[in-house]
Amino acid sequence: MEHIKTFATQTLESRLGTLILEGPMSYEALEDMSLHPGLKAFRPAEQQFKALLNIAKMPEGRIIVARLDNLIVGYVTILYPDPLERWSEAKMPDLIELGAIEVIAECRGSGVGKALVRLSMSDDSLEDFIVITTEYYWHWDLKSTGLSVWDYRKMMEKMMNTGGLIEYTTDDPEITAHPANCLMARIGNRVPQESIEAFDRIRFYNRYRTS
Repeated sequence: MEHIKTFATQTLESRLGTLILEGPMSYEALEDMSLHPGLKAFRPAEQQFKALLNIAKMPEGRIIVARLDNLIVGYVTILYPDPLERWSEAKMPDLIELGAIEVIAECRGSGVGKALVRLSMSDDSLEDFIVITTEYYWHWDLKSTGLSVWDYRKMMEKMMNTGGLIEYTTDDPEITAHPANCLMARIGNRVPQESIEAFDRIRFYNRYRTS
């Protein structure tokens, strides 16, 4: 599967000033930046920055950032699903994952997350792909936001909707482990029917395995 990446950029006003949103970032461009220490939802910021650099090297890897000068204050990652997850078992070259989205607390409420998702999905080449995201409540920053699980879920759903992702049902055990968890996806308008059917089978893997 050919991975064509079309660079896009825009500006957005935030509480910290004018942010530049851009991507997909090359490894070389990303290397000259630094990650805000508040971006630590998945691992310490220093380790997360190394992970972003590694994703930028991947043929399919896409990093879209929100930055203040050379300081990254938010990002979205897109890459193939983790080999240990069920979504990789179908070995679909046209299924990729919006794996992470994170914005520092100081920029929340300015629409940065929605703008990042929208920009990340604006590339026409993604019309050839099914883009999924898996939302798990244990990754959500409930403490600092003060939101309930359900209010946070609504916020994440609206954010993903701005990029065209909608909820899909699944029997994946991690998703069904809590009613707030969900699978969302955007099926590009050039995705062939056989890929859509393969996606349906992997969504209901347990049903098809026992039938």
